[in-house]
Amino acid sequence: MAEGTNPLTGMDFPDPDVIRAGDTYYMISTTMHFFPGAQILRSWDLIHWETCSYVYGTLEHTPGEILEGEQNIYGHGMWAASLRYHQGTFYVVFIAHEWDRTFLFTAKNIEGPWEKRYIEGVYHDPSLLFDDDGRVYIAYGNRDIRLTELKEDLSGPKPGGTDRVIVRDAPGEFLGYEGSHLYKINGKYVLFLIHSRQQRWFRTQACFITDDPEGVWAGGDVFEGSLEGTDSGAAQGGIVDTPDGRWFAILFQDRGAAGRIPVLVPVTWNRFGYPVFGKAEKRIENACTRPEAVMEPLYCDDDFLSTEAGKMRLKKAWQFNHEPREGCWETGDGAYRITTDKISRTVESARNTLTQRTLITGCAAEVTADARETRNGDVAGLCLLIGSYGLIGVARETEGYRLVMKARAPGEKEEKELASLPLRNGTVRLRAEVRFPGPLGEVRFYYRAGEQWEQLGLAHTMRFALDHFTGCRFGLFLYSTRETGGKAAFSRFRYIPELPAREEEMKPG
Repeated sequence: MAEGTNPLTGMDFPDPDVIRAGDTYYMISTTMHFFPGAQILRSWDLIHWETCSYVYGTLEHTPGEILEGEQNIYGHGMWAASLRYHQGTFYVVFIAHEWDRTFLFTAKNIEGPWEKRYIEGVYHDPSLLFDDDGRVYIAYGNRDIRLTELKEDLSGPKPGGTDRVIVRDAPGEFLGYEGSHLYKINGKYVLFLIHSRQQRWFRTQACFITDDPEGVWAGGDVFEGSLEGTDSGAAQGGIVDTPDGRWFAILFQDRGAAGRIPVLVPVTWNRFGYPVFGKAEKRIENACTRPEAVMEPLYCDDDFLSTEAGKMRLKKAWQFNHEPREGCWETGDGAYRITTDKISRTVESARNTLTQRTLITGCAAEVTADARETRNGDVAGLCLLIGSYGLIGVARETEGYRLVMKARAPGEKEEKELASLPLRNGTVRLRAEVRFPGPLGEVRFYYRAGEQWEQLGLAHTMRFALDHFTGCRFGLFLYSTRETGGKAAFSRFRYIPELPAREEEMKPG
């Protein structure tokens, strides 16, 4: 038996869908404005997960996706995918809210290559079902949940096929049914949905079943559970069976600035065919189908060394903020390098910012930033990327270099420079230390001065909000405010996954 703890990844993996193919479990989650996108994780026990693959490197190459000028896709991009495996083919279906189409990717191998196609129509939070009789359905919607029969090639709705509302939530100012996950289990059609309590915000899992997709769907709420006293509810996710016949749900729970994190919950079935959810326990266990497997962490250190001659390589834990600009970044020989090709007002519109997720309940990142080839008005450094972001970086000015701390407070539109000091040269070792005391995130920034770290500025508070709709991430960035063509290099990136209660060597500057 494998043992572990909830929440599963300790990181921001919202809207999960999960399947099993043979002895291997796969989970996909929302990646929004990060590229490569549609990240798929792999596990052999449902507890420990590693990155398996990404479905796409680029999506549609729009001005927003490439951060053209002030355009962006924060809060948009790829949402709530449906992952299925049918007759030797893997399917991924999702929408991106800036498009009036639904994306369909298929592959024979989960690691790719993936072929991109489209399904005619827009299917919010879709879920595919391949029925035993060869028919294909997609469930989707918000508040009104529709079931639509698709053509055999999944290119669009089947003429004359099923297309109707099967479940409708009550009207009101609360989250109505969405997050469809549709299955056929033991001869019954089973539909899972998320919504909120009407009286107050609390994520709740609902389930409706029927013997006939053309008939009446009956059900209601089946799980109102939380974890570690967060009082936010865990819901919206897939269910999966184990080789020995047990069932589990993987839902997600709001964890504030850290993001929305998956939770494993056991499931059984009653004699009427309805699921019975157990508790979301802190300690969890499950049989492992490959006990000898060594899992790769979802975070990484990096010395940016290419392993293939002449080819750039990034480890799987990295994602770019928005689509990267080819020709303006490179890796190898011990450094990640960025060259600017646009003017950016803040770090939010900087191209080629390289990110990793943060970990609850706290973690840190360190990197050496070399800004000696930057230009006047450039800023290069280490940030915590979220709507209420904070950063430490080297600012290049006419008179020389400054080390600066900048941040944007929750609810504010503009950033502020909160601390600065002169630097003798443009190379410095930086550290960002983040903790998650409840729903808020708190980051402190440090620089290496001799044998010890010195803090620059005060702690900065971060809050999860709909502007980015993601948990905060470490980011390596460079942006130009006056002229393009500046260069910065980042080396010896170190990810510290746990922080002690206090660190006496960190004394405020």
